[in-house]
Amino acid sequence: MFQQVTRLASRRAFSSTVRRQAHYEEGVYSNIPMKIHNRRIPYAVLHFGFFALGFSLPFVAVYVQFKKAGL
Repeated sequence: MFQQVTRLASRRAFSSTVRRQAHYEEGVYSNIPMKIHNRRIPYAVLHFGFFALGFSLPFVAVYVQFKKAGL
């Protein structure tokens, strides 16, 4: 009895059609959460500016501390 039920369930679960679950379009640059094309400020400027600010922050902090200490 158990084999018959599992065989029937597996037969019903099989699907040969492709399911379309996505409500968004597919393609290049569609899998990232920000707009890349047609921006006022180019994305590269924001991207490299963000990392340049993060990289330069420790150097600015050291400079300020040296100036405060009189060195």
